Amino acid sequence: MDQCKIDRINELARLAKQRELTAEETEERRILREEYLAEWRAGTKAALDRVYIIDENGVKRKLTE
Repeated sequence: MDQCKIDRINELARLAKQRELTAEETEERRILREEYLAEWRAGTKAALDRVYIIDENGVKRKLTE
């Protein structure tokens, strides 16, 4: 996610603390949050896909869901 989009999420969060957001701002914040979370989940899943467990017998196997 672009840094400018993250900055916009933070800006909208600050605005929400100061005043009520407009309908357009609320929708923009929802869309940006969904995009951020989707990228975060994909990155976390990719990291966990590279994790292996070594059991007490020394057998290496992939981490399962």
